[in-house]
Amino acid sequence: MEISAVDNGQAFDFGKTSAAYARYRDIYPAALYERLKAFGVAADGTAWLDLGTGTGVLPKNLYNPNAKITGADISAEQIAYAKREAAAYGMDVTYLVAPAERTGLPSGSFDAVTAAQCFFYFDRDAMQKELRRLIKPGGVFIKIFMDWTADDPIAAESSRIVRSLNPGWRSSEAAKRDMADALFPDMQTESFFADLPFSPGSWHGRMRACRGTLASMDAETFKKWEAAHLAMLSRCPPDFTVRHVVSLAAFRL
Repeated sequence: MEISAVDNGQAFDFGKTSAAYARYRDIYPAALYERLKAFGVAADGTAWLDLGTGTGVLPKNLYNPNAKITGADISAEQIAYAKREAAAYGMDVTYLVAPAERTGLPSGSFDAVTAAQCFFYFDRDAMQKELRRLIKPGGVFIKIFMDWTADDPIAAESSRIVRSLNPGWRSSEAAKRDMADALFPDMQTESFFADLPFSPGSWHGRMRACRGTLASMDAETFKKWEAAHLAMLSRCPPDFTVRHVVSLAAFRL
């Protein structure tokens, strides 16, 4: 999908969110990692590539010293944080700065490739070719997307505040369209709900790392958003959950 189809072409830079992303977006539920393991991701003796890896959340949580793990992202800032996290936890993960469509990695190198929260940013046709090139016969590609549900009251109010200051933000529209796309034959899909725990501070951090706020707002608009969002959160309980839906689309090549 072209970037122009996301937020009507509004520019964004996740590099600006790297600190918040590393701290507040390591929130995938354990059930997701169990499903990825069931597909053979990071199994002993395999090679796994995580595209659009960001700060390395998936490799960190699925780390297996007996698997060869690589993460790639177009943002040098995100990869710097991913490397820092891997070093802090003593994890042997190879990270590189590269566009997903042109990784430069050797052909037929990977048993599994994943792309979480990001595939809709990539060029679809170029990705079909690159994935066929990178994945071994019988290997698997898995798209993942997690989003808060529209009927969750806290998430709905947070979204309303973002849109009031950034009307070009389209939240998860492009991602939802992408998750329904049969990129390759034999598409296997599944989804499940997860009630994720937050405090006002951690939820504010999660929203700071959102494409619609720090990644795309100018400094003055972001300041207004922070004030409005913190005022809303001051009326919330000290601990709450936000309902999310986790979706996977898997393809055997």
